[in-house]
Amino acid sequence: MIVKGFDVNDPSTHPLIVSSLKEYANTLQFWAQNAAGRIITDVALRDEKTWLIYAQDMSRGMREQIRNTDTGAVYQQLLNEQVRLITSLPLEAAQRIHDLSTRSLIEGSRASEIAGLIMATGRVTRSRANTIARTEVSRASCLFTQARAENLGSEGYTWRTSEDGDVRQSHKAMNGKLVYWNNPPTLDGMEGHAGCLPNCRCYPEPVIPDI
Repeated sequence: MIVKGFDVNDPSTHPLIVSSLKEYANTLQFWAQNAAGRIITDVALRDEKTWLIYAQDMSRGMREQIRNTDTGAVYQQLLNEQVRLITSLPLEAAQRIHDLSTRSLIEGSRASEIAGLIMATGRVTRSRANTIARTEVSRASCLFTQARAENLGSEGYTWRTSEDGDVRQSHKAMNGKLVYWNNPPTLDGMEGHAGCLPNCRCYPEPVIPDI
């Protein structure tokens, strides 16, 4: 909507668009903290509920240990990262428009072509936002699971996929494998645990030692 408020066919407006997007990023800070906080709290509560269902056959002491796991550091880490990602969206959009504007000056591209690419900024940003949303909710669940599992003495987990046709080959190859919490695998050039990689729908099944 910010981009649409300017005449993108006029190159002189491009610096103003960039400036407006950067200013918008600054105003997002408190909103991002509140929005991310609600999401992370919801994930944490669902994770705890799942663990307590799983722990019905465990001793009372283990159930209390699950309830009392200190997830504060994980919560703060996730909150900081999600606020950074949310506020980065308009900054990335601003950088994209700056690069397009610079390219038009250097390469002498047609104004209509550059204007079309600038107008597509909203679509590009929406796609990026959707990827962040899917990945961060899954990653939050994985990190809370890791915290509670390690508190019970778990050293690792079994990698599980969603077992459908959309699973990437590299992730399919990990299905059923033991992964140590302190040694996340590298898949497709990216390091991360199950559920922590972009658009990953896999999940960790913790291996809990007998107590």
